Amino acid sequence: MQLNTHTWGEGDRVALLIHGIMADHRAWRTVGPALADKGYRVVAVDLRGHGLSDRADSYTPEDFADDLVETLPEGAELAIGHSLGGLTLSLAVDRLRPRRAVYSDPAWHMELPEGFGPEVFVQFKSAPREVIAGMNPRWADEDVDVELATLALWDERTALGLADLAGRDLLPAKPVVPSLVQLADPSLIINEERAALLRERGFEVRTVTGAGHTIQRDDFDGFMASLDGWI
Repeated sequence: MQLNTHTWGEGDRVALLIHGIMADHRAWRTVGPALADKGYRVVAVDLRGHGLSDRADSYTPEDFADDLVETLPEGAELAIGHSLGGLTLSLAVDRLRPRRAVYSDPAWHMELPEGFGPEVFVQFKSAPREVIAGMNPRWADEDVDVELATLALWDERTALGLADLAGRDLLPAKPVVPSLVQLADPSLIINEERAALLRERGFEVRTVTGAGHTIQRDDFDGFMASLDGWI
């Protein structure tokens, strides 16, 4: 599937941005312009079932990854994937071959609490503004506005399509390209044991102190600072 994309900047270097579930390219509204200011041409996708990309009958991680390969250029300077976008990037990185990859709190181990299944994500489709703002007290008002807008476009079947991933260990065996894993504090996905395992496997791991799962929205300055040496 050819995905909808949004571009910031006209630099010679290319950076790719892949959002998480329920979001679209607007989740990168601060990161895209910041990278463009550093000389990148920044290309952010809407994954299938999200934003202005087409809906589908199948929503597996492999589907998402194949779409990236179909849509994005090979050999970019940098690729960043958040949550589901991090998982998707890890499944496409051997074909996209960016020079560097950043996995922002990637969905490599979705160990959901008892009673918290994919249907809970579906319920967020109709979440009111006060609920979103209450769950994300560090977000700017504009991020709450963006979340409401993206939820309105989101195909909630994407969450149901990922039900089989709960409890599975999806940590990559090794980095395909030089790779940074950027973690929330605490990360509900990559605990200390898994972080240590990733370091043993050759990933650099950095934690953004005090940031929630959507790091760039919780602490944009911390997000950018954690990329020191990678952008």
